[in-house]
Amino acid sequence: MTNQYFATVARGLEEVATKELENLGAKNVTTDFTGVYFEGDRALLYKVNIWSRIIFRVLVPISTIKSNNAEELYKNTKKIDWSEHIQIDQTFAVNCTGRNPELNHTHFTSLQIKNAIVDQQRDRYNRRSNIDVKNPDILINAHIYENQCILSLDSSGDSLHRRGYRPAMGVAPLKESLAAALLEMVNWTPDTPFLDPMCGSGILPIEATLKSLNVAPGLSRNRFNFEHWQDFDADLCDRIIDDAIQQQKHELDAPIFGSDRNIEMVRQATINAKKCDVNHHLKLNQVTLENLEPPTDNGIILCNPPYGKRIGNTQELGSLYKLLGDVMKQRFKGWTAYILSGNKELTKKIGLRTSGRIPLYNGSLPCTLLRYELY
Repeated sequence: MTNQYFATVARGLEEVATKELENLGAKNVTTDFTGVYFEGDRALLYKVNIWSRIIFRVLVPISTIKSNNAEELYKNTKKIDWSEHIQIDQTFAVNCTGRNPELNHTHFTSLQIKNAIVDQQRDRYNRRSNIDVKNPDILINAHIYENQCILSLDSSGDSLHRRGYRPAMGVAPLKESLAAALLEMVNWTPDTPFLDPMCGSGILPIEATLKSLNVAPGLSRNRFNFEHWQDFDADLCDRIIDDAIQQQKHELDAPIFGSDRNIEMVRQATINAKKCDVNHHLKLNQVTLENLEPPTDNGIILCNPPYGKRIGNTQELGSLYKLLGDVMKQRFKGWTAYILSGNKELTKKIGLRTSGRIPLYNGSLPCTLLRYELY
């Protein structure tokens, strides 16, 4: 049976997510703002949750109802047969996004939907499900757009970008999903040496290692919310998980390096690498930019240096960017470098001509991924 799904993604990553979903077998894939619609069967739903490196969560639309105001939202929500989705002994929660003139507070909107569901349960069974906002069995997503509300089941639960390996974080870390998307954007393949000379807590080299070893990100999760659904097929899910385990590789095709001038950052990166059992595959070292040397004859540099919006001082960072440009130009001939930055003035200090620019967002910060061919 073919169903329609909606994958939520970070702003600017819709096209990258589209390619990933198509590679996983999704059909009729179309992009929307911070999301991608696609079609597939139940096996694909499980597979996307287990394999996706880029999306946040997979929603399964239940119904689109009119919701000009709170009363209409409550009435139309209550018309849905919620017994098909929530059992009385299960906990649930409602997350809401979007707004219209009458429904302009997401917590209030969520409350109307919750009330409609539990009132229906009371009317039918004289009992109701409990609410658990932290770890619900069933997670309902509501999206208000103009006079409509799209109600969906969230199959993922916790956002898929949380791989579970990152207890140690730097001051302004990349999300794991953005790091994975950057690897796709720079067309890095596992047979190419990889270096992040400002690795911080290690997210980029760790994601590169996981990709190189073909480790499905979802294998590290304790659970997905679809496991609590009434139509959950445990045997099918187990087969997909077993297949993912069989596809893992045991050795890198090319070396992966991460370095940072701050020894505490290197320690954090090492902790994170150990958490997902890849510390013996990648090489993490304390190295200042002044002492940075190419570890191989060629490869890809990808880094996310501080750009003064959340950490660092813009003036002081100017010398850092200049040094980065000088080191790349003088020592890394034959390499291709990519720099993610949200500060145009700082990137001018690199002093190299770009061969490509890709606009994207790091959280809410508008950034540019800059490409440099090093001859």
